[in-house]
Amino acid sequence: MSVIFNDQNFKEEVLNFKGVALVDFGAEYCPGCRAIAPVIEELAKEYEGKAKIGIMDVTDNLITPPQYGIMAIPVLVIFKDGQVADQIVGAHPKAAIKEKLDTLLK
Repeated sequence: MSVIFNDQNFKEEVLNFKGVALVDFGAEYCPGCRAIAPVIEELAKEYEGKAKIGIMDVTDNLITPPQYGIMAIPVLVIFKDGQVADQIVGAHPKAAIKEKLDTLLK
């Protein structure tokens, strides 16, 4: 199951995390976000123990998204050891997201 990131736990869950973390910045009202949500859940299960994968609702969290320049959603930001390593704008196929995760996990 994916992690629910928020402004309060972001530093601990993502920035202080040693390893790869994928944050899906989105919102319930966003069709692209709803379309990619099942993919994020599948990836969270597939990468359990290898990467931390979760979502952050931009409507409920007003501090963190602007710090990463989130202007449109969905945006997937992939962190490695607390630093931004890659970004995917828009709803992309699962294979494209896996490719980026696998590259960073090497």
